[in-house]
Amino acid sequence: MSNSLTLERASAPVPDVGCCPPLTRKALSADQAETAAVVFKALGDPVRLRIFSMIASSPGGELCVCDVLDVGVSQPTVSHHLRKLREAGLVTSRKDGTWVHYRVAPEVLAATAALLESPA
Repeated sequence: MSNSLTLERASAPVPDVGCCPPLTRKALSADQAETAAVVFKALGDPVRLRIFSMIASSPGGELCVCDVLDVGVSQPTVSHHLRKLREAGLVTSRKDGTWVHYRVAPEVLAATAALLESPA
């Protein structure tokens, strides 16, 4: 049995939310709106938003799937929601033995925050 760490890759391309100007500066094109909608759709589910918050606020910025508890759904459903967050590019994952650890993807989070920037 190997103790090596491996990075899990998202099965869908990570959206480039940085492609889009802040909503308050310029109206989004259809393509830009489609790209940004992937992230907002992933965060639009209350369970996913709770899981994302657990990961983002965890000490060290990383959370093992085994520590995602009390979100009101079964473990297979937790795995489904984590996969959706990973596919949206909001989290990255790495496998350590039998456990998977998740971390917020800072570049996507920063780009999403910039998209929602208030007018100066």
